[in-house]
Amino acid sequence: SAFVQPLENTMLRRTLPTLVNAARTASTRTVLPCAGRSFTTTFPRFAIKYAKSHEWVNLEGDVATVGISDHAQKELGDIVYVDLPEAGDKMSAGKTIAAVESVKAAADVYSPVTGEIIESNSALGDDPALINSSSTDKGWIAKVKISNPAELDGLMDQVAYDKFCADSAH
Repeated sequence: SAFVQPLENTMLRRTLPTLVNAARTASTRTVLPCAGRSFTTTFPRFAIKYAKSHEWVNLEGDVATVGISDHAQKELGDIVYVDLPEAGDKMSAGKTIAAVESVKAAADVYSPVTGEIIESNSALGDDPALINSSSTDKGWIAKVKISNPAELDGLMDQVAYDKFCADSAH
């Protein structure tokens, strides 16, 4: 029919690479060009998940950023020292990845995932209190190249973790 255009001549064909690239970078808000106009779309990101030992994990591709939860940092109080893992260290889920010391106590930090450390947050060496002020942003502890993504299925989402913390308080 005269109204049917081949795929290579359509708007979809021209904008598809932009859409795919935006999805790959997992932007939460992206403005995409469309025939001289712009529209905003939302791409889902991996939601932060939590372990019962109060660590969080945020997955981007095959790299998991790991830290301690806001709940845990509040319980510990002012963090004064962090013993960080080193790049290249291998770890297993449930094993110690780091240690934190606060004015109240010292605590081990457990890895919620299995894999290899590819980076530690060196900023914590100079300012361990970043965990207190920004536990899920600037206060992350390590980035891990995961080897078993299925382990993430056993972790809690935010709602389940909040309930877990509330139930643990009683």
